[in-house]
Amino acid sequence: MAAATRATYVVFAGAGFGFASWASRIPQVKGHLGLDPSQLGLVLLSLAAGSVLSLPLAGPIVARFGSRRTVMATGVLGGAGLVVVAVGYQIGVAPVVAGLVCWGVASGTWDVAMNVQGAVVERLLGRSIMPRFHAGFSLGTFAAAISGAAMVALGVSVTVHLAVVGVLVAVVVPILARDFVADTALPGQATGAGGPGELEPTSARDSLGAWREPRTLLIGLFTLAFAFTEGTGNDWISLATIDRHHVAPALGTLVLAVFLGAMTTARWFGPAALDRYGRVPVVRCLAVLAVTGSVLFVFGPGIGLAFVGALLWGSGTSLGFPVGISAGADDPAFAAARVGVVTTIGYCAFLGGPPLIGFLAQRSSVPHALVAVIVAMLVAGAIAACVRPPRSTGATASSAAVEQTSNSL
Repeated sequence: MAAATRATYVVFAGAGFGFASWASRIPQVKGHLGLDPSQLGLVLLSLAAGSVLSLPLAGPIVARFGSRRTVMATGVLGGAGLVVVAVGYQIGVAPVVAGLVCWGVASGTWDVAMNVQGAVVERLLGRSIMPRFHAGFSLGTFAAAISGAAMVALGVSVTVHLAVVGVLVAVVVPILARDFVADTALPGQATGAGGPGELEPTSARDSLGAWREPRTLLIGLFTLAFAFTEGTGNDWISLATIDRHHVAPALGTLVLAVFLGAMTTARWFGPAALDRYGRVPVVRCLAVLAVTGSVLFVFGPGIGLAFVGALLWGSGTSLGFPVGISAGADDPAFAAARVGVVTTIGYCAFLGGPPLIGFLAQRSSVPHALVAVIVAMLVAGAIAACVRPPRSTGATASSAAVEQTSNSL
């Protein structure tokens, strides 16, 4: 369990590091390729489109091959996509789009697989830990934002930067994923073909049936709202800072780093609040915090309030996505299918978000286009009751040894 927990943390971090390494260089790609905001939105759409194309099949793929083998394969594919972006940046828009689609296809399936593994580990440990895995993702994005700012300040080319990151992802992630536990290793559940304590693998029919469950679909909408708020910050905060306050690109990237650092910190300490107060009150308070932060970021005068707004915005959006995943995995027998549905719907935010903000920015400005996140958080707060655990669900550890492991971690 200790090895599986560490591996899950680092695999989440690797996904975040790969994504944010690309995001940290978006201003340079925009300038080099001569893109206006709406054109950039369409380029960003290619990454989201790759993810959404792969996500409907991710649940059945994970159920068939397991999260371990799925993450190993998609880590290699995603790393290759970043290398294509790195080289294609010197050629034109088309190869960059091709590389982003490749990364999107890989990361969509990778995301479902690592979240299924996270749900398995969470139930084995007997306490809320999913937000901390997502904190690992955020830590990866934070590290990538800081290193990206350093690369910009040092004049390192986008090609060298992203090529190195792509190779690291393709090599390190498959090695780490070998420590994952079996997806069927859930204590105290129904007996399946594999013996006591194991579950029957989720069938393709089960995966499709999850799309007809009202609670699962509502959790997906909740997750979409938070994913839109998080993804908008990832993609546009640095550009909005530069556009509104006319600061150097490195400073715009540092504002993004504050956003990501706040999200990472809140995800690390958030599980204690979830265990004490419950999912619904916590996520509703965070929605208010995200709205406050986005208002300060968009309308506050001066770069100082931009930093404060990014801090609150990142904190407020921190737990929505991982809570949605945990809610989708409340019944472990259908975790892969339901997590696949929730993640697919959530990723629609990454599909529709970039072009929406881009088109709005084309008609006004990037900062004012970000008002859309306020609407998303109002929706999330209104439907937050859907993530309340069913009364019959209780995540308990299977033995004192597992409980001891949980405490030590």
